[in-house]
Amino acid sequence: MGERTRYEPGMFCWVGLATPDPAGSKAFYTSETTLNSRRLVVRRVRTLDRQGELLPCWELFPFATNRTDALATVEAEHRQHAVVELCIRDLKDQALAHFPSGKFTANAAWTVIACLAHNLLRWTSLLGLPGHTIRAARTLRRRLLALPGRLTRTARRWTLHLAARWPWQHAFAEALSRIRALPAA
Repeated sequence: MGERTRYEPGMFCWVGLATPDPAGSKAFYTSETTLNSRRLVVRRVRTLDRQGELLPCWELFPFATNRTDALATVEAEHRQHAVVELCIRDLKDQALAHFPSGKFTANAAWTVIACLAHNLLRWTSLLGLPGHTIRAARTLRRRLLALPGRLTRTARRWTLHLAARWPWQHAFAEALSRIRALPAA
């Protein structure tokens, strides 16, 4: 990665930049090249599968830009933009799929409610399941909100009976206990 490879003399060359993550492991590398004031940046990320170090695989994430800022700044803003795109995808998958209604005020109210629901779902995931990274809101809804159970009331007390073989029963119970343990504001 650290060597230069010339495809056209003096005009097009890759510059490999070894940029290990802060933990010290070499988890990703970044390479860039410039041609006609356009910049191509390729981030190579090492992902580990179930077998860990035995069969490592690499994923490539390229993007083109005309910005001349430092590579770290450009790449961080690009990754941040990708997070925003995931949020927009989640919102379109949920409530924004019902647009437009024909009335501006109805669309405005629907957008606010959709954003509130999305933020509540993400905060529930962040506070309830801190070690888990679940990317799609659809997965969170399926695992935390769509419960296969019964809600019963006995002696003025509500009880939730979950299915015995539901695969996310322990994750739901853990999230519920963590959220209940939060101090009142």
